[in-house]
Amino acid sequence: MALLNPRLFSIERAIRHASTYQEYREACLEHDRQSGADEWKDKDPCRDYDYRLIRKRVQRLQIARGRADVMALSSIIHEGLHGNLGNIANPVLGEQCLIGTKTLIETFIAEVVGALEQIYHADEQEMDFYEKLSFFEETAHAFGRSCLMLSGGAGLGIFHCGVVKSLNEKNLLPGVISGASAGSIIAAMLGTRTHDELLDALDTEYIFERFKDWRNFSGLGKKSLFDSSSLENALITLFDLTTFEEAFKKTGRHVTITVSPADLHQHSRLLNAKTSPNAIIAQAVRASCAVPVIFSPVQLKAKTTKGDVVPYIPNRRFADGSLMADLPFERLSRLYGVNHSIVSQTNPLAVPFLSSFKSSASSWTDLTMRHLGQLAKSNSIFAIDMVERLIDNRGAKLAIHKARSILDQQYVGDINILPNSQLRSLSQVLANPTLESVSALIESGEKSTWPHIDVIERNTKISETLRYYLRLLKQREAVELGHKRHVEDIQTHAL
Repeated sequence: MALLNPRLFSIERAIRHASTYQEYREACLEHDRQSGADEWKDKDPCRDYDYRLIRKRVQRLQIARGRADVMALSSIIHEGLHGNLGNIANPVLGEQCLIGTKTLIETFIAEVVGALEQIYHADEQEMDFYEKLSFFEETAHAFGRSCLMLSGGAGLGIFHCGVVKSLNEKNLLPGVISGASAGSIIAAMLGTRTHDELLDALDTEYIFERFKDWRNFSGLGKKSLFDSSSLENALITLFDLTTFEEAFKKTGRHVTITVSPADLHQHSRLLNAKTSPNAIIAQAVRASCAVPVIFSPVQLKAKTTKGDVVPYIPNRRFADGSLMADLPFERLSRLYGVNHSIVSQTNPLAVPFLSSFKSSASSWTDLTMRHLGQLAKSNSIFAIDMVERLIDNRGAKLAIHKARSILDQQYVGDINILPNSQLRSLSQVLANPTLESVSALIESGEKSTWPHIDVIERNTKISETLRYYLRLLKQREAVELGHKRHVEDIQTHAL
């Protein structure tokens, strides 16, 4: 279409060369106006979602809100509110325009947010405090929440800086975050730094100065190819001896670092303020970055109540988190109730084969290719299992087991933020960064995030509103019960 429309061609060029998100957004909105996408947004009917259900729900919410009937509002919301009601989160709906979606869907989200505000502010003669508290607790739990998962990728992990920088600037960072391997470094930064501190910590020169010499060849015949002292010094500088519990108390973010065992008969571990509150973050990150052969595995450390550093899980060593738990969505779901994932993916084994959104197969060819891919994966895992049974050597068996784990993982989420020029970037996986390469990767992370900002904001609006009002109610409850310290914690932390 752009080739036949010089105006659209000019707008698309402006989109590609936008230097800020505001420029990008304005160009996208103009493109939607010129391309006819705005007309598509304003038409409710569409086979890709249940517009009749959403239209009816909007009408009921508007009537109840007009009558200030908070009991009716709570009943309507309880009936079936979830993030993909009527398939409104269908990624296909985002393919028709560059910004936004169906106006009906945006109206529905706005009505739900307005209803939640009305319920929170309702006269307590009609809906008392504990009824409100119960409503928001139950609804927030049932609705779920989003998580941000940062993959492995060695030198490409600097791309994550641009992703979280863009999300942080828009106040869209989820409260649940995981990191594996290189992603664990950025996840730990999110867990130990406030919104304002991140603005400085994600600066190009700041990142370059700390990781410019992470790859130091140690020579053949050693336990690993690279000397880890430079990386360890950078991690201590960044995180000192902060524990997961201490980090959570500061930022309120539920940050998880994944590590893999360096021996057989062990499962990957998720280290966070719930599972390992006293574990030291710097050492957890060092373990998660211990790519086999590249860096030696390490023992985890913890801090006692007296401040002494002691071994954590003695007699065990851990290595690269991405080997077995690059994106630990299922376990995050059990721990934190997440049901929607945002993935920043730089794993060189996965990136070349991924697309930015989960989507349903839309043709016979897509269905066939998906089925063949699943068969190939299943057959490969079966072959690896057979080979593993035939081998007695412990080292070989461990290597085969790790290879199986890599193959058997899921490398995509609901929204996938991927670096551009993926294959050309592979040369940076094991290279020491330059100031120019750090700048390019961070800029790539920012620009790759921009097309998803609107979707992320829309998909998280209701859950964030629920948790905002729940937090206010919890603060009030703590005040009334006289729990001063608990009040301070709630004021600081997201629930």
